[in-house]
Amino acid sequence: MESKTAIDVLAALAQSTRLDTFRLLVKHEPAGVPAGELARLVGVPQNTLSAHLSILSRAGLVTGERQSRSIIYRANLSALQEVMLFLVKDCCGGSPEVCAPLIESLSSCSPKGKRNVR
Repeated sequence: MESKTAIDVLAALAQSTRLDTFRLLVKHEPAGVPAGELARLVGVPQNTLSAHLSILSRAGLVTGERQSRSIIYRANLSALQEVMLFLVKDCCGGSPEVCAPLIESLSSCSPKGKRNVR
């Protein structure tokens, strides 16, 4: 991952509505959430949420899939994993045992068996 990509991902999450939206989508993996329901759960108007989803989508953090008359949004867990690994890649100056607790805690949330989109 390039620094520019990591900055784009982190910038997309650096706003409370977008962070809340992404966290909510993570909770609903792998089923996703229809756009209208997502707006209701986050507590914002649909047009406002649409703008936030566009930013999250451009950063690669969410995907939308049309199902009949609805768009189902899902968190892109592989994109989150990629940015987390980028942040800790050079962790601890070659002493991986120092970062082992962090890596282990991230591994316990591994999306094994879940969709990897991107």
